[in-house]
Amino acid sequence: MAKAKTRSILVKLASTAETGYFFVRSRPRTSGKLSQIKYDPKAKRHVLFIEKKLK
Repeated sequence: MAKAKTRSILVKLASTAETGYFFVRSRPRTSGKLSQIKYDPKAKRHVLFIEKKLK
C-alpha cells in the first residue's frame, strides 16, 4: 500500500538580496510558489523573498 502525501509542505523563502537570510514556511501542496516582501535584517531593508526547495 502506498503512503499518503501530506496536504502541506515546508518551503524555504530565501532573500533576493543575496544575504543568505531565509524563512521556513508551510504552504499547501496544491498552491503555487510563494513570494513575500519581508524585512531582511542583514540587508537592513525590506526585500523580496522567493521560494526555494528546503533540503
